[in-house]
Amino acid sequence: MAEKTKEKEYTVEDKLKLLYELQTLYSEIDRIKTLRGELPLEVKDLEDEIAGLETRIEKYKDTIEACRRDISSYNEDIHVAHNKIERYKTQLDGVRNNHEFDKLNKEIEYQELSIEALEKKIREANSAIDHRNEELQQNSELLDDRSKMLVEKKAELDDIVTETKQDEEKLRERVKKLETQIEPRLLTAFKRIRKNARNGLAVVYIQRDACGGCFNRIPPQRQLDIKMHKKIIVCEYCGRIMVDPELAGIAAEEVNK
Repeated sequence: MAEKTKEKEYTVEDKLKLLYELQTLYSEIDRIKTLRGELPLEVKDLEDEIAGLETRIEKYKDTIEACRRDISSYNEDIHVAHNKIERYKTQLDGVRNNHEFDKLNKEIEYQELSIEALEKKIREANSAIDHRNEELQQNSELLDDRSKMLVEKKAELDDIVTETKQDEEKLRERVKKLETQIEPRLLTAFKRIRKNARNGLAVVYIQRDACGGCFNRIPPQRQLDIKMHKKIIVCEYCGRIMVDPELAGIAAEEVNK
C-alpha cells in the first residue's frame, strides 16, 4: 500500500523566509499603487462633483421653467382683470343709484389692486429667472471645466494602469501561490499586522540595532534570538515580525546606510 504523501514541514527559518518574501511582493504592489497616486480618488471626486453639478443645473432649469409658467398665468389673470375693469366702467354709465355706483367702483379698485399685485409677482419671477440664469451659466461653465478635467485624469489613470497592470497581476499571482505555503494562522497574523502598519510593513529586518519598522532599539540578546531563527519574534513596540538582515538577503553595508 502506497504511503501517503506527507506535507512539507517548514522550519522557523523557512517560515520567516516565506513571510519576508511575501512582504517584499506586497511592498512592490504597494509601490505600484503609490505610482498611481491620488488619481483614482481624484477621478471619483470629479465624478461626484459632476453628478452634483448636473443635478443642480436641472433644478435651475426646472425653477426657470416654473417661473415662466407662473408669468404666463399672471399675464392671463391681468388680461382677465383688465376686461373686468372695462366691463365695470361700461356699466357705470347705466347705474341708477349711488349704491350701484360705489359697488362698481370698488370692483374696479379691487381689480386694479389685483393687477398691481400680479405685476409685482411678474417682476419677482423675472428677477428670479435672471438670478437662476446667472447661476445656470456659472454652473454650466464649471461643469464643462470639470468634464474636461475628468477626461484628462481618466486618460492619465488609464495610461498608468495599463503600464502597471501586467506587473501587478504577475505579483498578485506570486502572492496567491506563496500564501498557500504559509500556515493559515501565521498568514492571518501577517495580514493583521500589515493592515495595522502605517506603511504596510508586517515583516522588517534589523537596521542599526533597531527595528526596521518603528526604529526602536533592540537589545543585543534579542538580536541574537532573532538571528538564531528558533522562533518567530515580533517587535515589542510596534508588533512587526522581525528577521535578521542576512535572512532578508541584505548586505551589511546596505544595513548601515
